[in-house]
Amino acid sequence: MPHLIIQHPALADAPVAAFADALGRPPDRRQGSLAAWRDAAFGRDAAARLADAAGVDAALVADGAALSDYRIAAFDMDSTLITIECVDEIADFVGRKAEVAAITEAAMSGEIADYDESLRRRVALLAGLPEDTLQRVWDERVRLTPGAERLVATMKACGLKILLVSGGFTFFTERLKTRLDIDFTRSNTLEVADGRLTGRLVGSIVNAGGKREALERSCAAIGCTPAEAIAVGDGANDLEMMGIAGVSVAYRAKPIVRAQTTFAINHGGLDTLLGWLPPQA
Repeated sequence: MPHLIIQHPALADAPVAAFADALGRPPDRRQGSLAAWRDAAFGRDAAARLADAAGVDAALVADGAALSDYRIAAFDMDSTLITIECVDEIADFVGRKAEVAAITEAAMSGEIADYDESLRRRVALLAGLPEDTLQRVWDERVRLTPGAERLVATMKACGLKILLVSGGFTFFTERLKTRLDIDFTRSNTLEVADGRLTGRLVGSIVNAGGKREALERSCAAIGCTPAEAIAVGDGANDLEMMGIAGVSVAYRAKPIVRAQTTFAINHGGLDTLLGWLPPQA
């Protein structure tokens, strides 16, 4: 029978009491930001509903589950490993942020069936921007998601390889690769001519299928199966790679994503995952 673990950066007594009432007993463990019940007879949907009502993150976790059970972790970039959507912030420099952000939101929520076309539409609006706008976005607007550095460092210390796979742009993924010591990256390349963005992309688009393929190839490269992978993302274009991973994590995600993943983090940082999957059992 799985264990029920609830978390919040400032876990108050009221949510713990709500779960205790539902389970008919106090937690077996209560420390800081976490409370846990062993062998909890509780359904996933019921736990999710009570977590939403109580304003906490909750998960049912198999006994002994640990990071050390896995070989690789795949992360989406925009609104997952970093706090922004890069394409939206680049568009701000041509006064089109609201327009581009609306398309991004629809694409991530699964409301736009043709992801490739939605990305081409957004990138086309960037035509004419100086290439150094990308550096300004990196310097002024890119921020790591809370808990990202701790989670990635802990995973690497446990021997996991890290894949950064994004429908965003190589300018940013390559810099994050260096900053976080990431092993593999896959993303889209913005075309530049005469020092300006052309409004086009170079090569094939990294869409949902491209993300799944990148995870499959990275698994093959290190000699593991996707069942030994953890996939972390927030949008509909992450669902294919999440679907083949042994564990999937929705971070501040759209409802369509939350409904299909192993874990959902809605309140804490990315390192909330460590409360459910500690380094060792």
